[in-house]
Amino acid sequence: MDTRWKNKFIIAMIMILFAFGASGVLSVLINGQEYANPDYFHTAKFRSDLDQYAGYLEIFELNNVTLEKAKEAIEVTEEEIEEHRYRFGSLPAQIDNIKAQYEPRIQEAEAAENSDLAKTIRDQMNKKIEDITKNFESDEHVRPKVVKEKEEKLEQFFKEKEQLRDQYDFYENSFTYYFEDTATGEVYTNLTLSKNESPDEAMKKEMLFHTDYKMDKTYFLNFIMAGYEDLDQALVESQSGYFKGQIGLAKNLPDSNMFIDQNNHFKQKQIILFVYAGSALLALLAALIAGRKSKALSAEIKRWEPLYNKMPIDLRIIFLGFAVIGSILALFLVNDFLIDSYQILPRVIELIIVLLGASVLCGLTIVQLKYITGEFKNWKNAKAVLKKSLVYRAARNLKVSLKEAFLNRSTGTQLFVVLGIIFVLGMGMVVMVFHPLFALFYVMVLAFAGVPLVMALIRRVGYFNRIAKTTNDLASGHMGQDLPIKGKGVLAALAGNINVLKQGVKTSLSEQAKSERLKTELITNVSHDLRTPLTSIITYTELLKSGETSEDDRSAYLEIIDRKSKRLKVLIDDLFEVSKMASGNIELRKERVDLVQLLQQALAEHDNAIGESNLHFRVTKPDNPAIAYVDGQKLWRVFDNLIGNILKYSLENSRVYIAITKVKGQAVITFKNVSKYELDDQSEELFERFKRGDKSRHTDGSGLGLAIAKSIIDLHEGNLEIDTDGDLFKVSISLNIEE
Repeated sequence: MDTRWKNKFIIAMIMILFAFGASGVLSVLINGQEYANPDYFHTAKFRSDLDQYAGYLEIFELNNVTLEKAKEAIEVTEEEIEEHRYRFGSLPAQIDNIKAQYEPRIQEAEAAENSDLAKTIRDQMNKKIEDITKNFESDEHVRPKVVKEKEEKLEQFFKEKEQLRDQYDFYENSFTYYFEDTATGEVYTNLTLSKNESPDEAMKKEMLFHTDYKMDKTYFLNFIMAGYEDLDQALVESQSGYFKGQIGLAKNLPDSNMFIDQNNHFKQKQIILFVYAGSALLALLAALIAGRKSKALSAEIKRWEPLYNKMPIDLRIIFLGFAVIGSILALFLVNDFLIDSYQILPRVIELIIVLLGASVLCGLTIVQLKYITGEFKNWKNAKAVLKKSLVYRAARNLKVSLKEAFLNRSTGTQLFVVLGIIFVLGMGMVVMVFHPLFALFYVMVLAFAGVPLVMALIRRVGYFNRIAKTTNDLASGHMGQDLPIKGKGVLAALAGNINVLKQGVKTSLSEQAKSERLKTELITNVSHDLRTPLTSIITYTELLKSGETSEDDRSAYLEIIDRKSKRLKVLIDDLFEVSKMASGNIELRKERVDLVQLLQQALAEHDNAIGESNLHFRVTKPDNPAIAYVDGQKLWRVFDNLIGNILKYSLENSRVYIAITKVKGQAVITFKNVSKYELDDQSEELFERFKRGDKSRHTDGSGLGLAIAKSIIDLHEGNLEIDTDGDLFKVSISLNIEE
């Protein structure tokens, strides 16, 4: 036989032996106590039948009171009279109840002008009131009523008694009895006694089984005919003493008798259980020993372990639960086949199928237990396994969902209130079937709460859909109209935010268009400013190379080339400077600097140019120093650049105002001049690179001065602003200073 199939056969046999052994152990646990009895007559089931027979015997034989005698023996106590009297409440309460029943009918008769009918009904009412009143006045008036009720109850008892006679006859054919009334000495028996033979001797000689039995005279009222205990004085001929005797099963009963057959079957099952338990124990031991030594079983278990452990732990536990339940059910079925079936041989095939199923299920249970317990060897590994479970993930997702649902507490509360109302309305449909009044109440609740709730939900859904459509339009580039703001809820806030975002998108698009325009201008200006000196350099270089120039022209050309080269260098240096500042790759060397003194130095550098110009400078500065922690060289360049722009772009014969003041821990430096070029009142664009006030670009500036100045001030956490008013040009610089 192939090794693989041999291993599978060994595993199958181990599982079958284990299932058979487990079923035997289960059978002993279930049936051991019952079949430990010497015979069927000592089991609880037979005792129940014996008690049932004793109750029937007392009703029909030992205490056989007739209906007439029972009626004659009826007694009425004071307690029963009081109970009847106050059964429906006190006298005023009963009178009010009678009036409530009759007065509407009297009023209807009078309204119909039927005086005879009204009189008849009123007489009936008065008669009942009179009867009730006598109940509270005389015990003798109540006594016959109680007697009548008891007689009716006795008649009902005897009807039910006759319905039990067939059951008594069924038992009577099996049991033999001998009872004596301890109070009167009267004997009741169906046992045939020989002359001078005692009942004990006869029972021992003729009975297969007999037992002593004793019962009080009201036993049947408690065990068989419950509900008639208050009639014991009428149904029991003599309540003193009790019935004492024996009940037995005769030896001469046929094997077809139910109790004899049950006893024979019980003895067979005792033998089967003994053999079954012994062989099951051997099978279980063999399975455990073979399972420990079998390498094939260990290899097969390890083979499937990685695949099984990929499943979440709670899913594995569910599968284990199914396997355990299936195993137990299958083992019960095996037990039923072997113990409870009267004939096993005709059902051998079914038994084999059930045993194989039990083997598979037991095997799955054992293997899964081994896998799962292996996952919980230590707390760290168990914690990791539990975190991958479906329950843990679901709980975590639920926690996140609830947290998100209550990000806006009002919205979360409203949601749960709506769900609660819907649940209550759903439950109301169940309640309304119990009473028409509930149906009316439910309709009212539905009209005043359910319908408005549905209408509110429809409005909210419509509003939400409108918001969703607007966001879709916004995403596709269509601005459309602003959303209406309805109420103060979360949807209204969402609509307001979308409107704000829409305005932001519009502004962004406008800024983007402006940026594209400025980018185009930047490229054009850069090309122009770099090409102009470069073209001059190339042109004059070609002229020098021709060799046809005079010495004076050569010197002039070289001077132009030198000047244009320096101009090109300044442009390139400024461009690199701006790029470094924009990328944040510039380092500041800060120190304590007097801004007043630094401004004076910058003005002194341009002293000759200021003197040669026709501009009138007005400088205002404080008497005390303005100390700031700045990079003096970089800040000097800002001042130098701004003063240079003033000299280049100011209108001739105009005044220039430069002032430095201290305001709330800051130094504010302002430069004001009148421009010789027309300004477009777009001061922000002047910060753009290669942007000049001279749009014709005839001056020597790079167009990067203000951009560089702005970047330097920003690096110092200061502020540089440009303001234009007509041709008036104003630059304001704010820097933090030491107090």
